[in-house]
Amino acid sequence: MKHPHLHEHETILEVKDLCVAYGKVEALHGVNLTIRRGEIATVIGPNGAGKTTLLSALMGLLPATGDIVYMGHPQGRGREVEHLVRQGMTLVPEKRELFAEMSVEDNLLLGAFDRYRSGHRDHLETMEEVFEIFPRLEERKAQAAGTLSGGERQMLAMGRALMAKPRLLMLDEPSLGLAPLIIKEIFRVIAELKETGVAILLVEQNARAALQVADYGYVLETGEISLAGPSKELAADPRVIESYLGLGHRQR
Repeated sequence: MKHPHLHEHETILEVKDLCVAYGKVEALHGVNLTIRRGEIATVIGPNGAGKTTLLSALMGLLPATGDIVYMGHPQGRGREVEHLVRQGMTLVPEKRELFAEMSVEDNLLLGAFDRYRSGHRDHLETMEEVFEIFPRLEERKAQAAGTLSGGERQMLAMGRALMAKPRLLMLDEPSLGLAPLIIKEIFRVIAELKETGVAILLVEQNARAALQVADYGYVLETGEISLAGPSKELAADPRVIESYLGLGHRQR
């Protein structure tokens, strides 16, 4: 899943002064983010801080103001989801929307549909790569997606996103509702994906797991970035420890 024509540490996404308002209420204010190729950036913060709103705005699902530069191209106001997906931006929503009646294999093929439609015929090869990352999906490839466990559904949602060969993979709460062992496995895979050169934006309530896997972290509180820095520094910051990594947060 390499993108050989991309340079190491190339900036994939640059966001400046991003604001999103619902009527007169500002949900996000002055958000700045940078994500580079082969890097994992994580956004942590409490429920209702605007983490999902941020992803929706980046994906063109919500109107926003500010500057968004993706792959070196400034993004205009009328950003369309389909266009962004074609440009290699992929979102795995928190709800892990799968086609329950369809097999694991067919769900994966749907992830490659857009590439297929635009003339690429590498879906079987990409599926082999996805099966290498998620051997469990290969074991269950003939099974209906609706019969999978929560962890397997998360793997399938991620695998389907990878079928589109994204340059930027955005993950919304991948650990939500999963058992600790499965969370460990999902985060191990996220760390491995970095090696393929994809840029990853990880939005996560499980601050401990997120900061362990990410290169850079942002703390989003009530719609604003309150802290930002290399993950190791954030994980050692007393404010982060107290709010997100204290003993009471071990399970989250």
